[in-house]
Amino acid sequence: MEKKSLQKNLGFAAALSTVVGMVIGGGVFFKPQAVFTLTGGAPGLGMIAWIVAGIVTITAGLTAAEVSAAIPKTGGMMVYIEEIYGKKLGFLTGWMQCVLFFPATIAAISVMFGQQSAILLGQTDNQALVICLTAGVILFIGFINSFGSKTSGIIQTISTICKLIPLVLIIGFGLIKGNASSPIFTPLVGEGVSPGGVFGQLLIAILFAYDGWINVGAIAGEMKDPGKDLPKAIVGGLSLVMAVYVVINVAYLFVLPADQLAQFASPASAVAEVLFGRIGGQIITIGILISVFGCINGYLLTGPRILYTLAQQKTLPGYKFIGSLNKNDVPANATMIMAVISALYALSGQFNLLSDLSMFAVWSFYVLTFAGVIKLRKTHPNMNRPYKVPLYPFIPLVAISGGLFVVINQLFFAGMTNTLMSIGGVIVTIIGLPIYSYMAKQNDSDLNDAA
Repeated sequence: MEKKSLQKNLGFAAALSTVVGMVIGGGVFFKPQAVFTLTGGAPGLGMIAWIVAGIVTITAGLTAAEVSAAIPKTGGMMVYIEEIYGKKLGFLTGWMQCVLFFPATIAAISVMFGQQSAILLGQTDNQALVICLTAGVILFIGFINSFGSKTSGIIQTISTICKLIPLVLIIGFGLIKGNASSPIFTPLVGEGVSPGGVFGQLLIAILFAYDGWINVGAIAGEMKDPGKDLPKAIVGGLSLVMAVYVVINVAYLFVLPADQLAQFASPASAVAEVLFGRIGGQIITIGILISVFGCINGYLLTGPRILYTLAQQKTLPGYKFIGSLNKNDVPANATMIMAVISALYALSGQFNLLSDLSMFAVWSFYVLTFAGVIKLRKTHPNMNRPYKVPLYPFIPLVAISGGLFVVINQLFFAGMTNTLMSIGGVIVTIIGLPIYSYMAKQNDSDLNDAA
C-alpha cells in the first residue's frame, strides 16, 4: 500500500493567514490595562514595549520554525525538545504545558469572560455570578469539545469572524473620531516609575497577546516552497499582527488617555462605549466575548491533546483513563481534567497574574527550543531542513536573549508576588521529574513481569 503523505499545496497567502489567525486572540482587548498600569498611566514605554515584544516574537517564530520544519511530528514543542534533549526533558515540557501553561492561559481568559459578562448583565458587584460564569464557561466548553472536532471547528470559525469585527470597528472609528493630538509616546512613564524596572514586566504582559506563534512552523510540511515562503509568512504575518496591536493601541489612546485606560479591565469595551454609546459599546463587548469564547475553545481543543499524548506514552498515573477516547474519538477525559484544573486556577480571579504565570512557564521552554536550533546545527549538520532560519546565528541569539530577559526578570526583578509565583511555577514543573521516574520504573516492572 502506498504511504500517504502531507500534500504540499500551501502557498504564501495561506501561510500568512494561518500565522495571523493563530496569534491574534483576546489579549489585545484586555492587556492595555496591565500595560498602562505598569507605566504609571503614561503611554510611551507601553507603546515601545508593544513594538519590542513584536520584534522578539518575530525572531522567536523564525527560530522555532527551523526546528518544527526539521522535526515534522505531531506534538509541537514537547516533541521538538524530546528529539533534541531526550525523553525526560520532553516529558517535562508536556507536563509544564498540561499543569501550568494551558490551564493558566485558559483560566486567565475565562476570568475576563466572567468579569465582562457580569458587567454586560449589570451585575458587576455580584462576585458569586462572576465565579459561576468564569468556571462555568470553562466546564461548558470542555463538555462541548467531547462531541468532536467538527463542533470545535464551527466555534473557531464563528469566533474568528467576531474577533475581527471589534478590531476593525475600534481601529477605524477610533482613528477617525478620536483626538489625533493625544500623546502616544510621551511621557515615557509616570512619576516615580523606573523604565528599567518595569520593562521586563511589560514584555511578559504583552507577550501573552502575541502567543500562538510556536505553531507557525507546523505548516512547513504542507507548503510548496517552505524555504522561501515560510520566513516571509512569519515576518509578514507577525509584522501585520504587531502593526494591528500598535494601531489599535493608538486608537485606544486617541479616545481615552493612558491613565484612564489603566482603570478598565477591558479597555476595548470602555473605548467602544465612548465611540458608539452604551448600546453600541455593549454590542462590541458581545463580539469580544464571542472572540474570547473561541480563544478558550482553541486552548481546550489543543491542550488536552498533549495530556492525552503523555497518557498514551504511559508517563502519567491513571494513563488508561486519561489516554482513552470516547465514542466520538475525542480525548474527553483528558479534556475534562484540563477543564477542571483550569477552573480551579480561575477561582483566583487574577487575569494578569495567571497570564504572567503562563508566559513565564512557557517561555522558559521556548528558550530551550531556540537553543535547540544551534545544538542541532552542531550535532546534526546534515539533517534535512526544509527551512533554515535567516541570518543565523544572529536571529536565534536575539530570540534566546529576549526569552532569557523575560524569564530572569520575572524570576528575580518583578516584585515579590511575581517572584513567588514564578518559583511556584518552577516547583510545579519540577514535580514532573519524580512522576516521570516513578512511571518509568512502573513500566519497566510491567515489562519484566510480562516477560
